[in-house]
Amino acid sequence: MNALSAPFTGTAAAPAPAVPVPSAFGLRVVVGLFGVLLAVLCAGLNESVTKISLADIRGAMGIGADEGAWLLAAYSAASVSAMAFAPWLATTFSLRRFTLCAIAVFAVLGLLQPFAPNLHSLMLLRVLQGFASGALPPMLMSVALRFLPPGIKVYGLACYALTATFGPNLGTPLAGLWTEYVGWQWAFWQIIVPSLLAGACVAWGLPQDPLRLERFKQFDWRGVLLGLPAISSIVLGLSLGDRWGWFDSPLICWLLGGGVLLLVLFLFNEWSEPLPFFQLRMLSRRNLSFALLTLCGVLVVLSGVGSIPSAYLAQVQGYRPAQTSPLMLLVAMPQLIALPLTAALCNIRAVDCRWVLACGLAMLCCSCIGSSLLTSQWIRGDFYPFYLLQVFGQPMAVLPLLMLSTTGMSPQDGPFASAWFNTVKGLSAAIAGGLLDGLGTVRRHFHSNHLVDSLGNAALVDGNTPGLAARIHEQAAVLTSADLYLVMAGVAVALICLIPFVPTRVYPPRAVA
Repeated sequence: MNALSAPFTGTAAAPAPAVPVPSAFGLRVVVGLFGVLLAVLCAGLNESVTKISLADIRGAMGIGADEGAWLLAAYSAASVSAMAFAPWLATTFSLRRFTLCAIAVFAVLGLLQPFAPNLHSLMLLRVLQGFASGALPPMLMSVALRFLPPGIKVYGLACYALTATFGPNLGTPLAGLWTEYVGWQWAFWQIIVPSLLAGACVAWGLPQDPLRLERFKQFDWRGVLLGLPAISSIVLGLSLGDRWGWFDSPLICWLLGGGVLLLVLFLFNEWSEPLPFFQLRMLSRRNLSFALLTLCGVLVVLSGVGSIPSAYLAQVQGYRPAQTSPLMLLVAMPQLIALPLTAALCNIRAVDCRWVLACGLAMLCCSCIGSSLLTSQWIRGDFYPFYLLQVFGQPMAVLPLLMLSTTGMSPQDGPFASAWFNTVKGLSAAIAGGLLDGLGTVRRHFHSNHLVDSLGNAALVDGNTPGLAARIHEQAAVLTSADLYLVMAGVAVALICLIPFVPTRVYPPRAVA
């Protein structure tokens, strides 16, 4: 990763860069890229599958609801925090060595978790695994930017886009498979065999760069002491806010308020550091700033379209994850074809990727508006026509952002771009979860109160009608789901409105014939 990782030259002299190992593109690089991609997909699935399988895990291990919420939040906080600092560490210890260590720690901790004797030991294992998991996604972008030749670099970015489109949609099917047919332990163990394969591919495929331990002479200790608690506190506050009543809870106030304050201090510190974790001057590039902002919005929309139907089908129709799986697979599996096709489209010089982005967002918007027409009679199949729009809508909304922000970027900026993208991606997932939970609770209470008031004013309604409370709850869930879909559509429309004014056109590094 050293070719991408020459340190920023600030007021103090940076360490002399070591000469990177020459790395001609070939089969070994392709295998190494596949290994990193597989490891990153495992990291994403590990979080989503354990979240969806939490009820079964809690029942098997005797964990309460509040403790289960802390278990998920602590893992997310550790994972997002690691994304911010992993590119710097990979530059120092070498990309290959750092990735192999992260994969090994990730797999071993997954093996041990079902045997945890108590909640505290399980929490410790999850936090440590969260750090290892969060260290992996930045490596994928770094490998794609460093090793792939210009003509196919867009396809490497498509591999990174898989982690936002393909991986998250596999969580529900795998959770249903393990909990219904195999055993809850496999929610933790599913990553072991793929991680072994990923480690073997990385070890054989990626070249070994020399150590650059001299970088520790300019190690940003203040950045770690400010940034690590800042990011962790914000993620914890967003993850736990709805359960604890948001700002009615002193704990949430301290987590979010303190986290934002520390984050401001962290960014101020990064501005003056000679060897920072984040290069703030990069935000002066319009395309990068636009891509980061839009990526946050797109991931909020993708989180919504993944979680809203699952929650609706569970609450209204009583579906288990196994019954919801076909809807998620409808979007997930075609991504293996849709993403390469989208990459080929963006790699044509005559095609402006900004309008590919606009078309993708429009398709997501149409999907959300159509899905907002749901009623209490809808079952899984009623979502299919609208979710088919997402087969191409999702990759067309993600891949152009990567192309807009990375085209023309110098090798020295690679680690900084990776840190920005992955940290924003992790924080966006936390923001999406907090937004959907908080807005869902507010709208559910509103609709429940409105329905009760309307029934109370109806003279012919008997309050003792059998099943009346269940019917009110069901209708409130339907109306809330419709509201959330409309909010997601509104976010997509707002992002489309930015496209004509903010990003500038970019061309692929080398157009295909």
